[in-house]
Amino acid sequence: MKLNFKSLIIFLSLLIIEILIAMYIKGGFIRHVLGDFLVVITLFYLFKSFIKTKSIYIAITVLLISYIIEFLQLIHFLNLLNLQNNKLLSIVVGTTFSTTDLIAYTLGICTVLFIEKSTSSKPSNHIFQPI
Repeated sequence: MKLNFKSLIIFLSLLIIEILIAMYIKGGFIRHVLGDFLVVITLFYLFKSFIKTKSIYIAITVLLISYIIEFLQLIHFLNLLNLQNNKLLSIVVGTTFSTTDLIAYTLGICTVLFIEKSTSSKPSNHIFQPI
């Protein structure tokens, strides 16, 4: 395990944006859709900061975790554990299932994979390559 400083900086920047959204925006598209879109990207860069593996593996892991948490909301998981009054867990895990969240998570992961592919240091197969 080796620290990836660039990914850590991206994670911290996105975390600050997520916190600001949670603190100052109480509803609407930014809070409910953009926040979910960004959360998987934020988690991706958190994992990438500490785990050296292919981006696709990290992306799939983050997407699966996100889906699992969303489906736990469907069965009111916090209520089953009698933790519904825990404010921090309610914020982190969420309380309401939404298919829109699943779409936002999927689009977020697709976006981060596109970004990773676009910024990859591997040579491209373009016709005009620098000499």
